[in-house]
Amino acid sequence: MGGDLAISDGEFRQFRDLMRRVAGVDLADSKKHLVCGRLARRVRERGLASFADYYRLVADGGDGDEYHRMLDLLTTHETYFFREPKHFEYFAGPVLDELAARHAGGRPLRIWSAASSTGEEAYSLAMVLMDRLGEDQPWEILATDISREVLERARTGIYGTERIDGVPAAYQRRYLLRGIGRRTGTLRVAPELRRRVRFAEANLNASLAAVGEFDVVFLRNVLIYFNLPTKREIVARVAGRIRRGGWLFIGHSESLNGISTALRQERPTIYRRD
Repeated sequence: MGGDLAISDGEFRQFRDLMRRVAGVDLADSKKHLVCGRLARRVRERGLASFADYYRLVADGGDGDEYHRMLDLLTTHETYFFREPKHFEYFAGPVLDELAARHAGGRPLRIWSAASSTGEEAYSLAMVLMDRLGEDQPWEILATDISREVLERARTGIYGTERIDGVPAAYQRRYLLRGIGRRTGTLRVAPELRRRVRFAEANLNASLAAVGEFDVVFLRNVLIYFNLPTKREIVARVAGRIRRGGWLFIGHSESLNGISTALRQERPTIYRRD
């Protein structure tokens, strides 16, 4: 697990209960090895003797930076550009067709990437919006995550060339700038897109009133990490942020069956608020 540093069942339960309490994340017993492996280095680097010592450091709120480091290590950040591409096709077609007509000359379209991780989803949405609506139309994207570290990486808009396989060739040419010199092998999202995406810290397991209201929310591949009661609470909070007639997209491995009555299914994994 963590080299010569082992985590006891009691120590694992402490971290499991902490993650459930602050983030709503359910760490199954099978995640004990993962928790040990991801936190052992931090225990050593902080000069601590045990996981119990590290728990006391992050749980009492005395070290906010380390607390956020722990959250980052124990949450999942797998993502990539244009993940589940059928969603982007539907967003670019029927959704934007209706929204463009509904908001002609009116308030900006607001899109929320609600578990944005390192930003690929938010920038994928920005590419579609720039392509369909252009730079002069009023639209904006809010991208949120619980992890400060991934948000900082997302704000740079810099990615390795191996990360862009899913980006259509035309979008690559228009919206991704290739690095040169010591930046060879990287790409940076074009500034006109970065200006339209705002990254902010948000915990789906807490009040979401500050984020405002949205025409479309992407809440994909995150509900699978919560137990059923927490899923219901999170979906209710998110649904409350969707404007009447707006859309919610969830991951292809997820469903709202038995979770929400505020949203009606329009297509598999695509819901609307009436």
